[in-house]
Amino acid sequence: MIVDCAVYEQGRRRDGALELHDAYEACRREGAWTWIGLYEPTEEEFDSIRREFDLHELAVEDAIKAHQRPKLEAYDDMLFVVLKTARYIDPSEVVEFGEILVFLGEDYIITVRHGEGSGLHEVRERLERDPEQLARGPGAVLHAIMDRVVDDYAPALRGLEVDVDQIEEEVFSSQRTNPAERIYHLKREVIEFIRATAPLIHPLDRLAGGHYAQVQPEVTTYFRDVNDHILRVHETLEGMRDLLTSVLDANLAQVGVRQNEDVRKISAWVAILAVPTAVAGIYGMNFEHMPELTWTWGYPAALVFMASVCSILYWRFKRAGWL
Repeated sequence: MIVDCAVYEQGRRRDGALELHDAYEACRREGAWTWIGLYEPTEEEFDSIRREFDLHELAVEDAIKAHQRPKLEAYDDMLFVVLKTARYIDPSEVVEFGEILVFLGEDYIITVRHGEGSGLHEVRERLERDPEQLARGPGAVLHAIMDRVVDDYAPALRGLEVDVDQIEEEVFSSQRTNPAERIYHLKREVIEFIRATAPLIHPLDRLAGGHYAQVQPEVTTYFRDVNDHILRVHETLEGMRDLLTSVLDANLAQVGVRQNEDVRKISAWVAILAVPTAVAGIYGMNFEHMPELTWTWGYPAALVFMASVCSILYWRFKRAGWL
C-alpha cells in the first residue's frame, strides 16, 4: 500500500494530499520532485506507479517479490537500489532482515519497504525539518535512507557482540558445557549479516565518487560518511566471524580434553579396582590346597595387602594428574 505521497519544491513539502497522477504531473515541473513511499505492495497496487513513472520491469519484479541481495543497478535514467534492513531479536538470538528498494530518478524517488526494520517515517520527518538538505533533491533522500539503514545495523551488532562474549566466557569457564550448537547458530547469523552488508560497499563507493547524474554533486560527499560506517560494520562482522571460528575450535579442543580426562579417570579407577578383584578372584577359587588358607592372619593380611596396593596406586595416579 502507499504509505505517503508528497511533492517537494525548494525544500518544502507542498500542502494537501495528492493523488498518484497529480504527484506525477507535479514533479514534471521545474524545481519540483516527488517522494512516494510504499509498504509491501502487491503487483496490482504497484502497477499504476510502474506505468506513471515508466519503471523498468525487472526492477519492478524485484521490488514486489523482494528477497534480493543488496545492489545498485542503473536503468537508463533511473537508479535501482536494494538495501537490507536488520533488527536483532534477543530471545531467539537471531537477526531479522527486511528490505528497502529504491527507485531514483532526477525528479522522483520511490521507496518500497518489506519487513519491520528501519522505518522511513522518521527519515521523512527529519528531512522535512531540514529544507536545505531536502532542496538537494531525491539524491539527498537516498543518502538519508542509506544512512538510516546502516545506522540501524549498530543495535543488531551490539546484540550479537553480547551473545559472542557470553559464549566465549562459557567455553573457557569451569562448567562442563558444550555450546557448539549455539556457536554454530550465531556464526550462521553473522554470515547472513555479512551477506546483507558487504555488497553495499562498492555501490556506496560509487555513489560517493559521483558516478551517477541522479545524485547532485553536493550530496555525493555525504555518501562517504555512510561508506565509512558500512566498512566499520563489515570489519566488525568479519572479526566476529573469525572469533566464533576460534571459539568453536577452542570448544572442540575443550571437549576433547575433557573426554581424555574422563578416560584417564576411568582407567585409573579400573586399575585400582583390578587389584582387589584379582586377589579376591584368586582366593575365591574352590581349591582345597591353597597357601595361607589355614593361616590365622591370612584374611587380615590379604585385606591389608589389597588396601596398601590400592592406596599406592591412588597416590601415583593422583600425582600424575589422572585423578
